[in-house]
Amino acid sequence: MPSARRMILGHVMSGLCTKMNRTKQLPADLMETPLNRCLNTFDITLLGIGHMVGAGIYVLTGTVAREMAGPAIVLSFILAGLVSLLAALCYAEFGTRVPKAGSAYVYTYVSIGEFWAFVIGWNIILEHMLGAASVARAWSGYVDSMLGNIVANITMEITGEMHEQLLAKYPDFLAFFVCLSYAVALAAGVKATAMINSILTTVNVAVMGLVVVLGFWYASPDNWSLPEQGFMPYGFGGVLAGAATCFYAFVGFDSIATSGEEAKNPSVSIPLATILSLCVVTVGYVLVSAALTLMIPYNDINPAAALPDAFGMRGITWAKYAISTGAICGMTTTLLGSLFALPRCLYAMASDGLLFSCFGKVNTKTQVPLLNLALSGICSALLALLFDLEKLVEFMSIGTLLAYTIVSASVIVLRYRPISVEETVHLAPDTPGTDEEDGGPALPGTTTVAPGGGIDSSSQSSTIDPSSPTSEMIEIALAGRLRPQFRWLEPVLGRCEPGVACSGAVLMFCVLSVAVCFQLENSWDELYNGTWWALGLYGFLLFCLVACVVVISAHHQNTRGLQFKVPFVPYIPALSIFCNIELMVHLSFLTWLRFFIWLSIGMLVYFLYGIHNSKEGELGTSYSMLMSTSEAIRGWGSTSTALGGGTKVTVTKIIKGRISRKMAGDRQAIVDDDDDEDS
Repeated sequence: MPSARRMILGHVMSGLCTKMNRTKQLPADLMETPLNRCLNTFDITLLGIGHMVGAGIYVLTGTVAREMAGPAIVLSFILAGLVSLLAALCYAEFGTRVPKAGSAYVYTYVSIGEFWAFVIGWNIILEHMLGAASVARAWSGYVDSMLGNIVANITMEITGEMHEQLLAKYPDFLAFFVCLSYAVALAAGVKATAMINSILTTVNVAVMGLVVVLGFWYASPDNWSLPEQGFMPYGFGGVLAGAATCFYAFVGFDSIATSGEEAKNPSVSIPLATILSLCVVTVGYVLVSAALTLMIPYNDINPAAALPDAFGMRGITWAKYAISTGAICGMTTTLLGSLFALPRCLYAMASDGLLFSCFGKVNTKTQVPLLNLALSGICSALLALLFDLEKLVEFMSIGTLLAYTIVSASVIVLRYRPISVEETVHLAPDTPGTDEEDGGPALPGTTTVAPGGGIDSSSQSSTIDPSSPTSEMIEIALAGRLRPQFRWLEPVLGRCEPGVACSGAVLMFCVLSVAVCFQLENSWDELYNGTWWALGLYGFLLFCLVACVVVISAHHQNTRGLQFKVPFVPYIPALSIFCNIELMVHLSFLTWLRFFIWLSIGMLVYFLYGIHNSKEGELGTSYSMLMSTSEAIRGWGSTSTALGGGTKVTVTKIIKGRISRKMAGDRQAIVDDDDDEDS
């Protein structure tokens, strides 16, 4: 009996792991969607800028400059912008791969598996809810400051103060109604939302330009060199802590990827809009923070309304009201961006069966998921009612950084993951000029056959036309295999299936990055003083990190069909992973505690509902449907449009068939080789 119980338990656990690791099968037509594809590149770029330029610049700047970094807030914004750019490049590549709503959730589902996809999707829901609530709270605070704190005083007279440490000082009813009203406005449809966002973003950028010009006109360089304080009064640790907080100001760019299912040409618009918006916002943040800290000493900054008060101290009263107007416009666009992205993430998860099916319905008239929008507005409004801005911002950053980390890891995994033997493509028999039979160049890998019928990658030829279907088949077949110059790793990695070693190295790199970052946080003084054990430990960890990157780069990539590619893979995604983890380490313990509570609720939803209702449960492996349809033919290059009467054969069989014909001198069609093997 004990052995029978062990067998049953083993079977159950094996099935559970299979379900958690199953990947998303993409639809036959990636462009087909019940949502409205009406956004161009300009609309999406302004959507990203509008989502980023809001509370981050008008509220966060004063807090970071006064309490964390001083004038070195400029460096904090630069560091946060660079880390965001690394993640943005990874998002841009995925935006061309998978033009679907859901952003990082869909990307993770396609590349890593269902469980991690749910974790990311659950965190994105939290990110956008907190983002909308925090901006609504900042919006309310700015309006209240313009009215002389009338709203706050009246509210506290009626309700009194909330003395609970985890809650705000008083309930903010203005922020509550702001969230609800903007959710109602978004129900009009995506095109109307984009138009409103474009107008408000233009006003916001113009106000930022005014701040920069006037700020540098009244600048005093002495404010960057105060006695006994200097440019970095809180040291480099303050710069890093400021960068971790300033990261909140850049979280809006992932809403660009969320709009992929409503973009007219997502493979072009998503990468271009992502990079353009992030560069514009980074430059704007650096210039505004520099102007603010040059105008007045950092210890005189008012964290609640830094920019208007700074100009008021300089006697420029009219600029104070102009800046307040720009702040309202900027925070409005950020709030619209969060409330725009949140319903679409719920829709994507519900469409896959991981959340309740009612969230997967789209209104036929407005082409907007109205139930999701109503729920998003109500939940965000309740958070804005009860919590203050500081707690919302801290809690928001951790989920965002985790999402960026997994997206960066997913880029590496997909680049080195081959198409499995079961996955098929539609290809016609040989076309003229692409095979050795027509006098064309020799195929790479046709001179030798590895044991077991595999392909010896060391005998590749560089004479093949890189745009030909044959070259694409060769690249796909070699993906995840060792490069010839790294054959010395074959005794260690030679027995691994293609792609497995790279995926394992990515996982090990993430674990080691966590270890390095925690050690840097807890034992920096020992390392700085040259303590022998600290030097030895860090040396070993860094060696292992470099070894992981070497193992990944030792394998062939598959980049076919990508209109935008992250440069220098795996180095840029690996650097993005390390930087995101480093910023996560600097967040407070209470932030981590709240995060694990939220994650525990998500695990209940997944294991009690999502894992049993997933629509991938009855489907095959990832990409099989995508690569078995006529849509896949158009992805094989310009010559593929002329191919007719395609025959369904596997990539591996095609290449093996060509190798065997080369060695045996056979001149018959590939499909005959395939038929002979099947018979």
